[in-house]
Amino acid sequence: MATGQSAELRTPQGVPTQPEPMIVFDSVTKRYQSGTGGLAAVDNLSMSIEKGLITVFVGPSGCGKTTSLRMINRMVEPTEGRITVAGEDIFGVPAPALRRSMGYVMQSSGLLPHRTVLDNVTTVLRLNKVPRNQANQRGRELLETVGLPQEFAKRYPSQLSGGQQQRVGVARALAADPPVLLMDEPFSAVDPVVRAELQEELLRLQRELAKTIVFVTHDIDEATILGDKVAVFAVGGHLAQYATPEEILRAPVDDFVAGFVGRDRGFRHLSFSDGESVPVHQVTTSQEPTAVSEWTLLVSAEQHPLGWLSPERPGELVPGGSLFQAGETLRRALDAALSSPAGLGVAVDGSGAVTGVVKAVEVLEAIERARVAREG
Repeated sequence: MATGQSAELRTPQGVPTQPEPMIVFDSVTKRYQSGTGGLAAVDNLSMSIEKGLITVFVGPSGCGKTTSLRMINRMVEPTEGRITVAGEDIFGVPAPALRRSMGYVMQSSGLLPHRTVLDNVTTVLRLNKVPRNQANQRGRELLETVGLPQEFAKRYPSQLSGGQQQRVGVARALAADPPVLLMDEPFSAVDPVVRAELQEELLRLQRELAKTIVFVTHDIDEATILGDKVAVFAVGGHLAQYATPEEILRAPVDDFVAGFVGRDRGFRHLSFSDGESVPVHQVTTSQEPTAVSEWTLLVSAEQHPLGWLSPERPGELVPGGSLFQAGETLRRALDAALSSPAGLGVAVDGSGAVTGVVKAVEVLEAIERARVAREG
């Protein structure tokens, strides 16, 4: 899970170093009318995007976030300024070659409807003249990487759900193993449950692949979940704030950012507060759905939670809400406690086995301690 903190790099001697920039905007402006009086979609943008991290562009409609993304691979040509990728000016590379050197995922997946899933995934490889057998082998590996079964290789996009199509789109973007992955509101067209699954999948892939990802969204929640760094754009193409999610939630730079982040930013900030201080208590468990005299957690033979048994609803299995794992955040601990019918959040270990329960009142006390420490 992204923490919003950039990973600290160190030399062999243990001295901290600055993260390496991958993409640099230097006084970049995009005007959609000729002349200096034209309308600026992006206005004098200067920023450095760090290698191996997820940087999220977020803001309201018409703020220039998608235009900024598309200027990186020259789908949109800047009017003024300079953009470099890995130290090289993007205008020193032919636009088609530049685009093939980067992965690109869009909102609608952009799959070719008349081609199979495998053929869609291997599109860039074939354009790069990779032999068909080698390209197909890579394509099948990538289907597994994005969590799709091999039998999907012969299907067509119309035979897939929206979430499955987006997974294919991600696989296609990764096919040539690009160092940079551009994602333009890729999850906005799917339902909230699928969207959450795709977000978790992207974070899993990033832990494994460590790409430089630039991700566009209009949703501040998605930005704070995914981003190592977040760039908040204001209407008129101005960069309002560029920082870690934690800093933006804790200290928005102006009224616009504070208003865009929203009044519940204090609750969102819990996503970055360590939940290890929350006590974990023992809980009564059973492997049989029998009558009980107190709230009892029904577990499998492997001690995985299956639900709750209530003293007031004998013989009925009550769904148990979300889970909390040691090392996760106060927000996850509070979610687990508040979503539990017993008022007890189920804590599990890395294998999913029950380790105990957390109590809502103690989570709230930990939240208050974190708030005092943060503001002190």
